[in-house]
Amino acid sequence: MKRLSIQYIVFWMMIALAALWLVTNIFSPQVFIPLIIVGVVFLLYKFPPTRFSKNRHPKVKPSKRTAAKMAARTVTNRKNSNPSSKRKQYPFQVIDGQKGKNDPPDDLPKYH
Repeated sequence: MKRLSIQYIVFWMMIALAALWLVTNIFSPQVFIPLIIVGVVFLLYKFPPTRFSKNRHPKVKPSKRTAAKMAARTVTNRKNSNPSSKRKQYPFQVIDGQKGKNDPPDDLPKYH
């Protein structure tokens, strides 16, 4: 328990010293320019340029023909996905292997 409290004290003292150093040297070019660069990168990360130009990709309304195709597709998907079907339809099939084909027939005794 004592070691934990000592670590907290040392940690917060380091944070306080770093903050004090930052405040005293904020306007020196060695610190000010990197802070500006980090700030600009952070702002570009949080608010990318595509957010500022809302009309860059206008929304296109589909034609009547395309809307009809989409409606027909959703209707056929609903018919195919019938919840009352007992088995699911999978896109693969089972292929018979060679494992049991070389065994002797069951009518022969195992030991002679």
